[in-house]
Amino acid sequence: MVNDYAPDTPLPVPLKSIFTKYPMKKSILFLSLAFISLFLFQSCLKAQDRSDRELKELAEAEYQGEHVEKTEAEWRSMLSPLAYDVTREAATERAFTGEYWDNKASGTYVCSCCQLPLFSSDTKFRSGTGWPSFYDVVDKHNVASETDRAYGMVRTEVLCGRCDAHLGHVFEDGPNPTGLRYCINSVSLKFIPMEQ
Repeated sequence: MVNDYAPDTPLPVPLKSIFTKYPMKKSILFLSLAFISLFLFQSCLKAQDRSDRELKELAEAEYQGEHVEKTEAEWRSMLSPLAYDVTREAATERAFTGEYWDNKASGTYVCSCCQLPLFSSDTKFRSGTGWPSFYDVVDKHNVASETDRAYGMVRTEVLCGRCDAHLGHVFEDGPNPTGLRYCINSVSLKFIPMEQ
C-alpha cells in the first residue's frame, strides 16, 4: 500500500488510525476538512465585511443633532473596560499604546461609542505626543468642548457632539492652517479606511 501523505509531524492517533485503516478515504477526508475550513473562513470574511459596511453607513449618515444617551450599564456592556474608562470617565490611555497614534492610512475616524464622524486622515499629523493628533475636525457640530480644570491645569476637553464621549483635549500649538492640535485617545475612535 502506497502512502500518499508523508507529513513531517505524526498525525494525531485518531486520524492516523483512520488513514491507516481506510487509505482510499484519506483523500476524501482531507478534502472534506479543507472544504469545511474554507467555508468557515469565507463565513468569517462575510461577517466582517457586513460589520464594516454597517459601521461605514452609520458613520456616513448625516448628523441631525440627535443626542445619544445610554445608562452606565449599557455603555459598560458595549465598550471594553479601557474604552469605558476613557470615553465615559475621562481617563487617558498611555501614550504610544493606542491603535491609531501611528496610523498612516487614509480614511475617517469616528466616535467609538456612536460612530459619528469626527476627524479625517487628511488633517492627521505626527505630533510626537504618542496620541493621534489632528489640526481640524470633520464638522464643527460633531465635536463639543468644555473647560477641564483637572490635575491643577486649565485645558479644553474635546467631546463627541452626539454622545458626550470624552475624546481628549485640544491645544493651540498645532500646525497651519488652524494652529490647533486635537490630541485624541485612540480608544475613543474607530477608523474607517477609505475605499480604494
